Amino acid sequence: MWQPIDKMPKDIAKPPKLGNDIITHPRSYKRGHQLGLHAHAQAQLLYVATGLVNVTTPIGRFLAPPQRAVWIPPMIEHSVDALTDIEMRSIYIEPYWLKQHSNYSQLKDVYVIEVNSLLRELILATYNEKAGQERIHLTVNLALHELSQAKDATTFLPMPIDARAKKVAQLALDDIQSSKDFEQLCYEANASTRTITRLFNKEVKLSFREWRQRARIMNALELLEDHNKSIKQIASKLGFSSTASFTHAFKEVIGVTPTEFSSPM
Repeated sequence: MWQPIDKMPKDIAKPPKLGNDIITHPRSYKRGHQLGLHAHAQAQLLYVATGLVNVTTPIGRFLAPPQRAVWIPPMIEHSVDALTDIEMRSIYIEPYWLKQHSNYSQLKDVYVIEVNSLLRELILATYNEKAGQERIHLTVNLALHELSQAKDATTFLPMPIDARAKKVAQLALDDIQSSKDFEQLCYEANASTRTITRLFNKEVKLSFREWRQRARIMNALELLEDHNKSIKQIASKLGFSSTASFTHAFKEVIGVTPTEFSSPM
């Protein structure tokens, strides 16, 4: 079960030693591997080639399924959890080099994006050992242009800041089948429905209903990685009344059906 970042132990992980402005760093991890809360002096473009990765920051949870990437600016605290066996390809960029980029103002926030074919090839091209520094700079420069134009927040689950709203959010996350309605969750958090409604709209820019639906679908992404479970079983586990209602909700958030999402590219 995912926990907010303030409940996690702080484990400052060291990034790879950087000898240049830009460095690539491939990683393979087994399911369950955790990189505790840490921060890099460098910006990181974390590309998920295969598997499912969860990146948690103080503002919320970024879930990166295959062919997604998470952009993490310098000095942003985050943790990384491998929810399945994963293959990651990271690019680390020194801040002084990043600040020279024409789209720097659009690269100051954490976000997750779907990686299109051009961006994927640009990321992989940085791993060409025969490429010179000038070519690497040009490749990364173009990749950052693509990155800043391709924000996709559908697998980002923001967390409210206010303690009352945060309590309601955590109660909802613990209730995987959504058996408790909004009124009951507010009651258990000792807060009024009016207050929580206002706080969710203000702090996460989503209604509670929209936020909870996104949380359920993000849980579904994790469950879909277990290929022994059918769509019907996943819908039931998450408390959907039918496979059809689950499929509809999934497509509203992700843009494709669960079956299309799970199909190989």
